[in-house]
Amino acid sequence: MNFDLTQEQELVRRTVREFAESRIAPVARELDREHRFPYDLVAELAQLGLMGMTIPEEYAGAGADTVSYVVAVEELTRIDSSVAITVAAHHSLGTLPIFYFGSEEQKQEWLPQLASGERLAAFGLTESGAGSDAGATRTTAELRDGRWLVNGSKIFITNAGTDITACVTITARTGDDEISNLIVPNGTPGYEISQPMEKMGWHASDTHELSFRECAVPEGNLLGPRGEGFNQFLQILDGGRISVAAMAVGLAQGAYDLAHSYAREREQFGHPIAKFQAVQFRLADMATEIEAGRNLVYKAAWVKDQGRPFGKEAAIAKLYTGEMSNRVVNSALQVHGGYGYMDEFAISRLYRDQKILEIGEGTNEVQRMVIARHLGL
Repeated sequence: MNFDLTQEQELVRRTVREFAESRIAPVARELDREHRFPYDLVAELAQLGLMGMTIPEEYAGAGADTVSYVVAVEELTRIDSSVAITVAAHHSLGTLPIFYFGSEEQKQEWLPQLASGERLAAFGLTESGAGSDAGATRTTAELRDGRWLVNGSKIFITNAGTDITACVTITARTGDDEISNLIVPNGTPGYEISQPMEKMGWHASDTHELSFRECAVPEGNLLGPRGEGFNQFLQILDGGRISVAAMAVGLAQGAYDLAHSYAREREQFGHPIAKFQAVQFRLADMATEIEAGRNLVYKAAWVKDQGRPFGKEAAIAKLYTGEMSNRVVNSALQVHGGYGYMDEFAISRLYRDQKILEIGEGTNEVQRMVIARHLGL
């Protein structure tokens, strides 16, 4: 059993870490304070090949494996979650559905601009009355005269409203007991995007509510067979959970790094607080939990790369790392004391950014339901 990353995967880690520390870290606080989407950073990430990492090169992707992808997401999140979720949501939720389920014509139309990072994509699943119960979607699509007429709304959708967003793939009822997925290009008449939603964290990430009123979409924009939408989005969520779990590991690592550095610099009672056993034990517990979470995430990514079912591994990784990142970032802020409560210290941003990792891509409670089903319960 080999736990070492390959040379290619180590190169990804070094490259993304250097980029995150040199380009993202200096502006992360400003982006967060101004709630400003990082267009320039997204363009640079596209040049690095990070916007379509696991998409084959024939479609303008990087052709990387899932382990390389989670390493990249982890390193981005170690510095800033808003940039990381922009990449993760675009790749795992926006682009992969078209790659997995799209026709060759759809792939040729959409993937080169998405995998290259020239344009962004979003995935619209959640509705005001369909969160954890995603199958309760009320958005409808009726086929008339060769067009799907879409009516309904989606909420909490990432990357849907930027100036470079190309499309959103949405779930809609195409029959009484039938859910399908449709690609809706931005700018389609009847498709409206709300003002940016105000959030606790992820301030530099794009989040909107979407509404559809007699929105006419070509019949050919149906993604895969009609009525397969439910099964499709379950598969997409499994992969997305690995992404969010990688974010949780990255955020926890970033919080640990901040606490470790601060503990060595901050002096009380004539000594750096890192010399006190209470702080040492706190840091030791943090490091232990991060390592455990990282192994769960890498295993889930590896199982996916082997072409094996990975739903259980993804749910376990998502559940553990979400709760683990909560404990770690709380401990890291405690090490900072009163300074950790001040926005001038990065740990306060990480603290705000963490909570969504226990909610997005399925709440902790949903993950436990998924795991229980895999256990035959």
